[in-house]
Amino acid sequence: MIALVDYGAGNVRSVQKALIAAGGDVRLASTPEKVTQADAVVLPGVGAFDDCINAMQRQELVESIRGFITSGKPFLGICVGYQALFEKSEEFSSCASGMGVFEGKVIRFSGEGIKIPQIGWNQVNFQKSDCPIFNGIGSGSYFYFVHSYFPEPSDSSIVASRTTYGIEFCSAVWKENVFATQFHPEKSQKAGMKLLVNFVGLL
Repeated sequence: MIALVDYGAGNVRSVQKALIAAGGDVRLASTPEKVTQADAVVLPGVGAFDDCINAMQRQELVESIRGFITSGKPFLGICVGYQALFEKSEEFSSCASGMGVFEGKVIRFSGEGIKIPQIGWNQVNFQKSDCPIFNGIGSGSYFYFVHSYFPEPSDSSIVASRTTYGIEFCSAVWKENVFATQFHPEKSQKAGMKLLVNFVGLL
């Protein structure tokens, strides 16, 4: 069973439909118990970093997600659900502490000649060809992004892919059982569906 974390602010329905289409047995999880009982967890996200963290804190989900990650079972973070894995964010003078699964902070795009937020398709260039969720997907494939901020990992060894939008940034990470993407696989057509099929296949 895949627990899809529902903290009241994510794009839960579109992710749920995509995971079901990928063959997953998906249940919405809004309590720590449902997270703990799962065989895999997906943390989606749309909106602001602080809103995500504060909503999960109110539902006592942060510690249960951290505990789940230490279990070694598959975990996937998407967009803000990816950013939440880091220590802090610059977004809107953020005051909330991230989950701290990875060291590093979330920063804003800067520079001239780019539109912020980035909305649309961009190439994802794999840094780890053996990453299981990228199986059967070509490096340089296009995925769909909607974001103004992105994580800057302190540990370069977790960087699974990079993307260029004005600057080159880390668009996905992978460490052991933890996978996370800045792009939205549920909105990324064939490549995104293949990624979700690969994730479901890890169970």
